[in-house]
Amino acid sequence: MPATTAPRVEHLQLALLWPVRLMPVRGSEGGVAKPWQLLADMGDTSPWREVVDEFTGDSSRFHERHYNEFVTFLPYVQRFLYGEGRPKHGAPDASHGSPMRVFRRHDIAAVRVVPRPGDAPITLDIVHVDLYFFLDVDLVLLNVEVSAQHLELAQAQELMYRFGRAYPAGWDAQGQALHCLASAEWLDAQGRVLAASDAHERDAFLSHVSARRAPRLSAHWDYVMQPLVGDHSDHEGPLRFRQIEYYRMPLMAYLALDRPRDLSRSDFIRLGLVTGSGAHEPTGSGELPYGEQHLADFEHKYCYDRFWAEGGAAPNTRYLCNGHAMVVLGEAGSHFYTCRDRGVLAQFRHQHFLVFLIAHFQKAALLMYSDRMAEALKNLDIRDADSIRHFKRAIRYGFSSFLRFTHRYWFHEVSEQAQVRALFKMCAQHLGLDPLYAEVKERIAEMNQYLEADSLRRQANTVVRLTVVTIFGLIGTVTTGFLGMNLLAEADAPLDRRLWIFAITFVLTTVLTVYTMVKSKRLSDFLDVLSDERTSAWFKAKALFAVWTRKDD
Repeated sequence: MPATTAPRVEHLQLALLWPVRLMPVRGSEGGVAKPWQLLADMGDTSPWREVVDEFTGDSSRFHERHYNEFVTFLPYVQRFLYGEGRPKHGAPDASHGSPMRVFRRHDIAAVRVVPRPGDAPITLDIVHVDLYFFLDVDLVLLNVEVSAQHLELAQAQELMYRFGRAYPAGWDAQGQALHCLASAEWLDAQGRVLAASDAHERDAFLSHVSARRAPRLSAHWDYVMQPLVGDHSDHEGPLRFRQIEYYRMPLMAYLALDRPRDLSRSDFIRLGLVTGSGAHEPTGSGELPYGEQHLADFEHKYCYDRFWAEGGAAPNTRYLCNGHAMVVLGEAGSHFYTCRDRGVLAQFRHQHFLVFLIAHFQKAALLMYSDRMAEALKNLDIRDADSIRHFKRAIRYGFSSFLRFTHRYWFHEVSEQAQVRALFKMCAQHLGLDPLYAEVKERIAEMNQYLEADSLRRQANTVVRLTVVTIFGLIGTVTTGFLGMNLLAEADAPLDRRLWIFAITFVLTTVLTVYTMVKSKRLSDFLDVLSDERTSAWFKAKALFAVWTRKDD
């Protein structure tokens, strides 16, 4: 299709959602501090401020779109998103608050981007930049939402493809960064540059990976995350994070087109799979990005076409979801499609965003628990008592944390509304949440079973040792206590003599008991041989001498 007749994107809303793992932080009193509390306590040294939204602040800001968002979800999801119901009288208790905390920065007003070298710069308005924290889960989700007006379809496709890249995937022969923006600059309200991308500085990225075995964030994304810093970064910071998923950030896109019915199948595939426009490829933009056989079931796997019709309140509305991305496109001339209060745009920014957030939060949490188990095993040294103790503590903490995650955050259904339920199911299936959950649950259960088996083994060893001590102590006890007789009649001796005899007897008994405990494993083996009627007397005698002559493995 010629570029002059291609459908135009009258309005683009693009939301990135990047989960990263928070590394453990220590509180001032030695306990583990809540990461959002540390961020809040930084005051003016941090650009982030906790969001007092329509559900936690003044009720005058609560509008119909927020009510529609709330009633979309099932009660247990409502408790996750908004907390418990408030009491009728008095201030709400802290335990009734939402387990999800949101922080926002207001210093970034726009971002100026150049998708590919030689392209004209495009300025995108910043809708908001947020951080999502979760109670009892060491994760934070970065959410950046931008908007733009009157774009060519190819420009929108390139922005979707290139904007959410934490660092470049590589460089071409000319030194240009691959797959990411050629240039990106965060701007303040006066248009001044706050930070710019440095994806072209290949040597800096190469040397960082070579020295640290960890990726280096591009400068503009590093700026957005501050004062949170990468765990392998040279910068100091109380909150450190590690990449837990792919460097390409999951995204949501809302496109209001002038003629959505004029989109070709290739356009839908490039939007749904977020492959870029293809306009700069030698084969031309009309070609499919992949082989036809690979794309034969595209409509069945990735398209939700309940509203892809000429009629209805929002005609020609189509949803595309591949797990990594959720895209909705429709007709810019439809009032319901573009309505920010009751229409599709309101649903995209509220209900559908939360559906996407829940799915990716669940996946990131499961990957985080898997990482924890791997780290615990990596740090285990069975020859070091401290290492064993730390390993047990880490496994028990991971097991209890996973139980809290399961009962607070894990669910298969989020809504009874057909559209929301279908979109969540598509996200969950493409992200592979159920098999991932089963795998992580099995691994954690195996770890916990190992601890229980090890505990039972230690208890059994203790019982065996005590039994051996009791058996050999029984010989002396019965011998000296037979008929209540005493070998030494010292009952009428002077007090000091009796005290000396008591002290000497106490020391000798203690030494004999300790020595028996030291040899208890070998003595236990001797008792096993002694109790076996099939062994000869000579073999039993050898077993007795082995108590002092055998070398332990």
